[in-house]
Amino acid sequence: MSSLESRAARHAALADVTRLAVVDLLAAQDASPREIAERLGLGSNLLAHHLAVLERAGVVERRRSEADRRRSYVRLVDEAAAEQAGVDGGAAAQAPWAGAASLLFVCTGNSARSQLAAAIWNSHRGDGVPPARSAGTHPAERVDPGAVDVAVRRGLRLAERPVGLVPGDLDDALVVTVCDAAHEELAAGAVTGSLEWSTLHWSVPDPVPVGGEAFEAAADELERRIHRLRPVKDPA
Repeated sequence: MSSLESRAARHAALADVTRLAVVDLLAAQDASPREIAERLGLGSNLLAHHLAVLERAGVVERRRSEADRRRSYVRLVDEAAAEQAGVDGGAAAQAPWAGAASLLFVCTGNSARSQLAAAIWNSHRGDGVPPARSAGTHPAERVDPGAVDVAVRRGLRLAERPVGLVPGDLDDALVVTVCDAAHEELAAGAVTGSLEWSTLHWSVPDPVPVGGEAFEAAADELERRIHRLRPVKDPA
């Protein structure tokens, strides 16, 4: 299929109110089919049909959870996300962080992904954009050397050591989980009980078990997702 035909297929797939709503929901976050169904009030069979259309058109893809392997997360394909943003601004233009005092990036160990995400966000944020920090549901003993190496190469500042997540961290913050295990723990109330808060989820693969270039890949993905949230104002 040519590039022009692929673009036409994506536009055709988006010529439906429900599918466009799914794409808008996924503009700033990943979500399981169940989460999408609950947010949009869709039956499972109807949602399955719309997701199949979007997958065939290359607009969305699924990623198996690294924690609960029975669960999958639906995410926008990067090329499709960029194209959709160019068409109508997408949901990211609504600035999910607006009104939050800070952003809190969360993973399990606070040794790589959440540390990098907070550092990347703070390196790009402009006036009026809240600062970011990070925490872990089960903090590691140290920041992973692979994350430190990536941070040095990119001129980023990481925290000296991992910190644990406490319920007070969630006050007035937009929580962004960058780890499937942390997202699933928080959703189940395993860490914070019955507290509710504003949250987004990014299903970013854990680079620690792989090492090497996996840290660069994780940083690249976090950079793309942060750019999609538009923390920096476009020049006039």
